[in-house]
Amino acid sequence: MTISVGDALPSVRLTKVTAEGPEPVDSAEYFKGRRVALFAVPGAFTPTCSARHLPGYLDKAGELRAKGVEEIACTAVNDAFVLGAWAKQNGAEGVTMLADGNGEFASALGLDMDGSKYGMGKRSQRYAMVVNDGVVESLEVEAPGEFRVSSAEHLLTLL
Repeated sequence: MTISVGDALPSVRLTKVTAEGPEPVDSAEYFKGRRVALFAVPGAFTPTCSARHLPGYLDKAGELRAKGVEEIACTAVNDAFVLGAWAKQNGAEGVTMLADGNGEFASALGLDMDGSKYGMGKRSQRYAMVVNDGVVESLEVEAPGEFRVSSAEHLLTLL
């Protein structure tokens, strides 16, 4: 079952990328007490994710914060070292990277996908959500092969 607006995020272990190294966090605890724009990409360094998805959130960070978003976070079924390298390459200091190395968060949300056809294995679908105090306030899931509703530009229209 896919998570829906009004649902609380599940409790799953994620790994936060920090300057001091990987830091384990519990997803339910991590999103408590603040409003977070969370977007998911199928993989760091993949074409659409690198050329459009992450750059859009970097470009629109100020506008998102002006609309009440306290933090912008990105998750992917990659390890923390890959997400850290991707963030560094893209100058993404304003986006918190949350590694879902085993895909447990994506699965718990019901937003996992099988990318085996492309040699990628189990991954996350592309989506964006606003989480307010641990509860899904809005959720936009892309159709396969598309990039529209999970963009920062689209998320801004919902806030």
